[in-house]
Amino acid sequence: MLDSLKQTGKNIGREIGRAWESLSEGWRELLSRSGDALTHFGRHREQARQDGGALAAFPSWSLLAGEVEETAKDIVVRVELPGINKEDCQITIDGNMLHVSGEKVFESETVDSTYHVMERAYGAFHRGIALPRSVNIERAEARYRNGVLTVRLPKEGSETARSIPVA
Repeated sequence: MLDSLKQTGKNIGREIGRAWESLSEGWRELLSRSGDALTHFGRHREQARQDGGALAAFPSWSLLAGEVEETAKDIVVRVELPGINKEDCQITIDGNMLHVSGEKVFESETVDSTYHVMERAYGAFHRGIALPRSVNIERAEARYRNGVLTVRLPKEGSETARSIPVA
């Protein structure tokens, strides 16, 4: 009987170890792949007064997942911005940094409800994304569709490597 109990304890310990390792692996991947996507959503004082402090209970951090793709002619940046109106989003380029900022506005259809899950962040945000090379700012284009902001930035300079003779 005691041996059976010891074996059960070992099995439970092994399963807890596996679950912990899986959880740890998930967090490591999230931090290594999406560390820059973790974005702070700040609250404006006026907004806090208007909603009576309801936003204080919501998270102030969220992921704005993105990707940077390089083609032969362009750098293409895509950022997921669900729940944000395109009018509430600004894009600026400073050197080799693309800056996306804006505000995700909290809207509630009810006044006397209780939230049981609060995972969405609201407020002003800013996300900086490093570009892998110089781009032509004058020819940049942006579009927003289905919650995804796509910025197409034509590369500047020569497309291929070039040897320069020494005189």
